Amino acid sequence: MASTIRIAELFAGVGGFRLGLDGYHNAEHPEFDMPPAGPYETVWANQWEPMGQESKQFAWRCYESHFGKGSCVNEDIAKVLDDVESGKRDIPQFDMLVGGFPCQDYSVAKPLFMAEGIDGKKGVLWWSINRLLEMRHPKYVLLENVDRLLKSPASQRGRDFAIILSCLNRLGYSVEWHVINAADYGMPQRRRRVYILAMLDAPKWNLEERLFSTGVIARAFPVVADAKNQTESVNVGDDPYAATLNFGKGDKTSKFHEAGVMQDGEVLSARVKAIYDGPRMTLGDVLVPAEEVPSDFYIDDAALASWTYLKGAKRENRTAKNGYSYTYSEGPVAFPDSISQPSRTILTGEGGRGASRTKHVVEQDGRLRRLVPDELDQLQMFPKGWTDTGMSDGRRAFCMGNALVTGIPHRIGKVLAEDIA
Repeated sequence: MASTIRIAELFAGVGGFRLGLDGYHNAEHPEFDMPPAGPYETVWANQWEPMGQESKQFAWRCYESHFGKGSCVNEDIAKVLDDVESGKRDIPQFDMLVGGFPCQDYSVAKPLFMAEGIDGKKGVLWWSINRLLEMRHPKYVLLENVDRLLKSPASQRGRDFAIILSCLNRLGYSVEWHVINAADYGMPQRRRRVYILAMLDAPKWNLEERLFSTGVIARAFPVVADAKNQTESVNVGDDPYAATLNFGKGDKTSKFHEAGVMQDGEVLSARVKAIYDGPRMTLGDVLVPAEEVPSDFYIDDAALASWTYLKGAKRENRTAKNGYSYTYSEGPVAFPDSISQPSRTILTGEGGRGASRTKHVVEQDGRLRRLVPDELDQLQMFPKGWTDTGMSDGRRAFCMGNALVTGIPHRIGKVLAEDIA
C-alpha cells in the first residue's frame, strides 16, 4: 500500500483541492461522499479573506463545518509564516503544497544580492507560496490560476509566469503546466484555468515527450499539438529579478502557450488541443427540480426588459466623465443559457436578484430563472449543497465563483498517485 501523501492547502476557499484529492466521507452526510484520488491526506490548510473582517470569513466557516474545527487556519498567511519562522507556531510536515492563488503583479523589488531571500511586492500571494517552498521544500506542488497568468503583463508578455518558473527552478523544481478547459474533458462548465505541477529533484526529462505523452498532466488530460504545431523554447534561468527586468520586453505575444514543461530552466511550450471521447455533462444535468427553486429566483415580467437589454448586442454612442465621446459595442450573450451544453464560466457575481449580463439564466417549465446555489455547487463538481452552511445565497455564489472544478485536481491526483505507488 502506498504511503500517505500529506498535503498543505493554501488559499483553501471551501476546500476544492481537498475534495478533489482526499475525497470526502462522513457517515452523518453520505450525500457528500466523494472518492479519493489516492492516499492523500490534507494535514494543514489556510484560508483568509483580506481586510480581516469576521463577516468576510464565510468560506473558512464552510470549510471547517465540513472538515472539523481547527482544520483550517483563518489568519493572514504572511503573518502565519512570520510566526513559523520565529518559532511561535508550527506547520506539520507535508509532501505536497496545493493552492489556487490570485493573478497579481509578481515582480521582484530587489535583486538577490541586496536582500536575504527574494523581496517580492508586499501582499502578492505568490511570495507566500515561494516562502513556504523555501522553508519546507515539499516533493510536489500543484497550483491553479487564471490562464492570463501565461501572458501578463501587457507591457512584458509572459513576465509574471517567467518569474514563477525561475523561482521554482531556483529551488530545484521541474514543472508541467496545461491550460485546462473543464468542458473539454466532459465536465459541466466551460472554465479555462492553468494548472501547474512542480516536482522536486525529478529525473531527467525528454521535454517534448513530457509535454505530450509522459507527463502527469498530459496523461490526466491528453492533448495533441494544434494544426499549426507551434512550439516555443526559452530559458527562464533561476533569477526572478532578471525576469522582472527583461523577460518579454518587446514581445507582442507570450512565449508561454497552453501547455509546457520546464526543467533546469529550459522551457518547451506548445499550442495544443484537448483529446477526449468520454461522457459529457451539461448544464441541464445539474438543474434541480422546479419545486426546489425559491420563487425569488424566477424573473418576473417587470424585470425581463432589463435582462434582455443586458444580454443583447449593443452599439451605442457614449460619453465618458471627461467629455470624451466613443462608440461602445458588444455582442449578444445566450439568453436563456443552453441546458444541452456545458455552462459558461460561473463568476463571483452569480448571486442577487438584479439583472446582469454575466449571470446564468435557464428556462424551466416555461419560466426563466437564475441558477440556485445547489446548481452552482455542482457546476464546480462539489456535492450538491456543499456551501449550504448558513451563509446567504449571494455568499454561496461568491464561494463557487472563486472555486475550482474539483474533477481536475482529482484526475491529476490519480495519475500522480499511480506514479508514486
